[in-house]
Amino acid sequence: MPDAVVIGAGPNGLVAANLLADAGWSVEVLEEQPEPGGAVRHDRGVHPDYVNDLFSSFYPLAVASPVLAALRLQDHGLRWSHAPHVLAHPLTDGRCAVLDRGVDITAASLDAFAAGDGAAWRRLHELWERLGGDLMDALFAPFPPVRAGVRLLARLRGAGGLRVARTMLLPVRRMGEEEFHGEGGRLLLAGNALHADLAPESAGSGGFGWLMSMLGQSHGFPVPVGGSGALTAALTRRLRGRGGVLR
Repeated sequence: MPDAVVIGAGPNGLVAANLLADAGWSVEVLEEQPEPGGAVRHDRGVHPDYVNDLFSSFYPLAVASPVLAALRLQDHGLRWSHAPHVLAHPLTDGRCAVLDRGVDITAASLDAFAAGDGAAWRRLHELWERLGGDLMDALFAPFPPVRAGVRLLARLRGAGGLRVARTMLLPVRRMGEEEFHGEGGRLLLAGNALHADLAPESAGSGGFGWLMSMLGQSHGFPVPVGGSGALTAALTRRLRGRGGVLR
């Protein structure tokens, strides 16, 4: 009998199995589907020469995750690809809000909507630079994230405390109106908040919009070279290389 049985070979199951194998456990992963990956898979069903991501496509949290970084999946074939810009919101009048990994480029695109909105974006990015590291540690630490949570609270107090907390709990529509004079910055926040399946009027959607926007600003929205399943393949190869079994 193995030390651990993991039910489901999606990304979370495969990461858990790799961590257990690293700790010296014998691990067996059971998957009901004919291939692993869950929502991190691709196929060539459209055309043999065309790789189509079936569900998810881009993975900023994977790139930002200290857990995945420690797995060194690049040693198991994973490579990331970035578009020239992270994303863009073009409007019918020809204006376009652009999120780029270079904060100067993002800020310049927002200043085209309203003077000063570039500086407003820089302030949100400076907040991320103060809080982002501890926030990521809290997100990826075992629950409850005591150590990372204490560090985050200390930094939050120094960054404005209740004012920042209030801003993050706002609906993203209200947050955009308070932070930006023009449409550009509001579009970037709201569009990114929708990745969390929250409506623009939902409480807390502002915080998710800020989080996803800043992940894009800092890490981009990278895709695995060869299709989303390449991330699954790297996790699977690593697991098997450490003696894990996938059925």
